[in-house]
Amino acid sequence: MIKKGRLASVLTLVALFLAGTAFAQTDPGVQGGNRGTGVALSSVLRDDNPGILAFFNDGLSRFQEVESVSGGANNGLGPRFNSNSCSSCHAQPAVGGTGAAVNPQFAFAGSSVAPKDATPFFITANGPTREARFPFFFNSNGSANTNAPNGGVEDVFTVSGRSDAGVCSLPQPSFNAARSANNIIFRIPTPVFGAGLIENLDDSTLLNNQAKNFNNNLGISGTFNRNGNDGTISRFGWKAQNKSLHIFSGEAYNVEMGISNLLFTQDRPLPGEDQMQRGFPVNCLNLSGGGYPEDANNPGSQGAAVLDDVSAFANFMRTIAPAPTGPVVLNGNTVSATSISNGSALFSSIGCATCHNPTPGSTQKSNITGSLSNAPVNAFSDIEVHHMGAGLADNVSQGGAGSDQFRTAPLWGLGQRIFLLHDGRTTDLLSAIQSHESNGSEANTVEQNFDNLNSSQQQDLLNFLRSL
Repeated sequence: MIKKGRLASVLTLVALFLAGTAFAQTDPGVQGGNRGTGVALSSVLRDDNPGILAFFNDGLSRFQEVESVSGGANNGLGPRFNSNSCSSCHAQPAVGGTGAAVNPQFAFAGSSVAPKDATPFFITANGPTREARFPFFFNSNGSANTNAPNGGVEDVFTVSGRSDAGVCSLPQPSFNAARSANNIIFRIPTPVFGAGLIENLDDSTLLNNQAKNFNNNLGISGTFNRNGNDGTISRFGWKAQNKSLHIFSGEAYNVEMGISNLLFTQDRPLPGEDQMQRGFPVNCLNLSGGGYPEDANNPGSQGAAVLDDVSAFANFMRTIAPAPTGPVVLNGNTVSATSISNGSALFSSIGCATCHNPTPGSTQKSNITGSLSNAPVNAFSDIEVHHMGAGLADNVSQGGAGSDQFRTAPLWGLGQRIFLLHDGRTTDLLSAIQSHESNGSEANTVEQNFDNLNSSQQQDLLNFLRSL
């Protein structure tokens, strides 16, 4: 028999627990519905520069084409690849986004796409679309040689056994051995919505914005990755390693699909095959049968058809609109505008906006289309690279960005992203925020400021983030 005083104490504890549970902060999760993401810039829809809408539509169409090795409508896939179309990786919540809820890579191994390959441990049916890298080359005993940096993409699949690939036969990379040696990291696709606005930011605008960002007491510095050829600020990719959307497109076509093009003109072996062995065997070269580069322009054609694929991809990404903001639904109920407004204010007051600038500035004048001219870039990014500490470090250097440095990820469109951080390790915003804190991270003080908010304030901030 429980005495009345003890029963009252128990009931009080239960009530407090339930109250805490009811008001605990919760990521509202991926927002459904069509916010209008994936459409062209408004001036492109008006075709303000006659023909620009045709270029957008042509690029959108090519972005979704499935590539073959040979004998098909679109040839050049492989010999190694991560996927067979741009949109298979850039699909959420619309063409041009990031990885979808159902990973197309999971269905490739053992199918006609990659008949002799196995599904690696890091590719799952409902997990993130990924590429893999080995930060270091291996010692003869299978351990990672930390004195021999690698960091290049290790393509997941091969064309071995395909009916359109002849007798080319290649092994998959040693993913399990890399896991055993703790020598494997992952990247997920970056969304390209609004990329043309980021491309059209002048260096002086970014530098002036950087000077303003330095005025903080949060331990945040930041720098820019720079193009090795002309020294100007590069801005695309997880480490801001690519200067332009053309370079971004050409590299992806070559690295992710194995298609040589006007910017990257040879088939790409794995880093170990290229730097420590002899590249591809002869029977794996020129599989498309048309010579190199496999993607070239189309002389004699008219309008958008004259372009090579890489140029069409770049035009599509250059003219696609940023992802619009939208309402937020949490546990079946629409979040109030007051909560989102409070979250926006907290985002700035605790220091998140020191790196995730609501806008780093406005674009320079564009001769491509009007919406790219003198426009604010509401990307929630400073386009700088920052030290994110041991917890997020991937031990891969690209250009001037070192092993723990990453570009401030633009947050526009965050409300409809599924997988978060550079490797897709989480789908939960709280976990992503907490991952910003680790030894050596510039974000430690800001993350502590977030932890010091009460549950209601944290919820407002999460609601705001999912409104983007």
